[in-house]
Amino acid sequence: MIARRHSKQIHIGSVAIGGDAPISVQSMTCTDTRDARATIDQIRELEEAGCELVRVAVPDMEAARALPDIKKGIHIPLIADIHFDYRLALAAIEAGVDALRLNPGNIRDPEKTKAVVKAAKKRSIPIRIGVNAGSLPQQESKADACDAPSVESVASRMVELALAQVRLLESLDFDLIKLSLKAFDVPTTIEAYRQVAQAVPYPLHLGITEAGTPWAGSIRSAVGIGALLLTGIGDTLRVSLTGDPVEEVRVGFEILKALGLRQRGPVMISCPTCGRTEIELVKIAQEVEQKLEGIKAPIKVAVMGCVVNGPGEARDADVGIAGGGGRGVVFRYGRVVRTVDEKDLLPALLHEIDIVASDWAGSRRRDQFKDD
Repeated sequence: MIARRHSKQIHIGSVAIGGDAPISVQSMTCTDTRDARATIDQIRELEEAGCELVRVAVPDMEAARALPDIKKGIHIPLIADIHFDYRLALAAIEAGVDALRLNPGNIRDPEKTKAVVKAAKKRSIPIRIGVNAGSLPQQESKADACDAPSVESVASRMVELALAQVRLLESLDFDLIKLSLKAFDVPTTIEAYRQVAQAVPYPLHLGITEAGTPWAGSIRSAVGIGALLLTGIGDTLRVSLTGDPVEEVRVGFEILKALGLRQRGPVMISCPTCGRTEIELVKIAQEVEQKLEGIKAPIKVAVMGCVVNGPGEARDADVGIAGGGGRGVVFRYGRVVRTVDEKDLLPALLHEIDIVASDWAGSRRRDQFKDD
């Protein structure tokens, strides 16, 4: 069991953040917010994937005017992403958003910041202070221009900037604060979050910014976010990928499931291919994975290709197969339910998956079958 850092709990709409609340998964739309219909459609896809909070860009007043319609058309809390123009933040608050994301330094006039904070406080709307390493103010240095700044120095500057904004909000008697300190560089991100976690009690939103395409970005995010979660740091997360935001949600939940922090949807166990594999393991595993995308029950499915570890892993799963020698054994809840030829392995497994998923939907669990 991972011991989580205890943070102050806030609420973004109906979602509790921090304290003992589950770590939430969020994403951001890639539609033009001014197109309310397209934005609503994408958010509904994200909702179906399990997204619990969604952020939309608000680059101008036309986008801000679309927020009420978007808010009415979705079921999860809506966060407005604001840069530079404080009037957009005020308009987003008036439109009924559930939270704001502001970048420090982009709204330079303290009086304008005060106006935003006053309006947010009146409606109990949290503000996420977001610091990105790539947006840090330029710093003069006597060091040689070719010398790259150290991980520690960049992280410290990020924390310093975040804490300055925290102090400003606190001076205005505002404490509905969430923080993020993101960099593309994984060690810098980890160091920044470690420093700020010791400095303030507020909930932390995790992410590796501009992580990349789904393949590379998922790996980079899993390493960075996973390392922080493993030390108990983090209250919400977003996996920032160049691609379909639905994939961000899927990867986010996989990271949480891998650490035992959340359960949503199936977990699939499949062995690596090796010289002992005697069935078409890759093909079967890929088809099973596609099948599992439509299942929400947190079941464990094993697809094993030989007799060395296969029977043990398949028996420990809710449902699984262990193949070899042109045949395979199908397990459900730890027991052999049939032995079939290789050509029948996939349909037999898919049939058993339907049974187990139905059991979960009907609130029946593995332990209820142990004496059947």
